Amino acid sequence: MTQWQDHIEKKPGVLSGKPVIKGTRLSVEMILERLGDGWKEEDLLQSFPQLTAEHIRAAQSYAAAALASDETVFLSEPVA
Repeated sequence: MTQWQDHIEKKPGVLSGKPVIKGTRLSVEMILERLGDGWKEEDLLQSFPQLTAEHIRAAQSYAAAALASDETVFLSEPVA
């Protein structure tokens, strides 16, 4: 089973350090936005020939891992 780490990288000089598909300037954010806008996997693959189905799954797995590690801090409301 392939892990997202095999396909996603972050480099300061590429898209300001946003996570991208390794060796490209295709960001995880862009892939997820397109899917959220209703694009099908086939649409992405046709529009971005360097992208593979495995890359798309890696982007989704990366996002899930990022959300799973996200920490929520609740601030108490000031007492009136």
